[in-house]
Amino acid sequence: MTERPGGPGSDRFRTIADEILAERAADGDAEAFEALIRRYGPLMKAYVARIVGSHAAADDVLQEAFYTAWRKLPELRDPAAVKAWLMRIASRIAYTQIRRRPDDVGLPLAEITVREDFHPENVAVRNAQLSALSVALDALPEDQRRCWLLREVAELSYDEIAQDMEIPKATVRGKLARARSSIYAQMEGWR
Repeated sequence: MTERPGGPGSDRFRTIADEILAERAADGDAEAFEALIRRYGPLMKAYVARIVGSHAAADDVLQEAFYTAWRKLPELRDPAAVKAWLMRIASRIAYTQIRRRPDDVGLPLAEITVREDFHPENVAVRNAQLSALSVALDALPEDQRRCWLLREVAELSYDEIAQDMEIPKATVRGKLARARSSIYAQMEGWR
């Protein structure tokens, strides 16, 4: 009987480098690709949910992103950069979905999930902070918001952001500085 990915044998992929998993997946190894999905899926979902405004819409984007990635894996030039590559795919699909929305439909606040064992007053404060951050992010120009999300949520490097957005690294630094300054000013009451 063959073990299913995600079962007891899936731990064997935990210590394997991204580069090796990406190369194996490009050669058709579905288990290696599933290991990449388990490794980066939660991060990608958090990032995409912030862009599209809900976890349900993020699930649709991720499904399309993973399908696209599986098809295009043989085209990946630098297997060691698979995380940034996956984030770029998800980002492009998410922003394409946003552009397809009618102009009169705003972005809903991202759904917020909280562990049940938190005290109610802590949950209320945290939700209010997240709501204020959401408002601050929505007030940013799209390019600054995208830079901020790629850096702070997707955890991409400045070089990876520059490549993703097709802008110089110095421009990324400027957009991030302006985004952070604006967010800092709007979140002043939460410090």
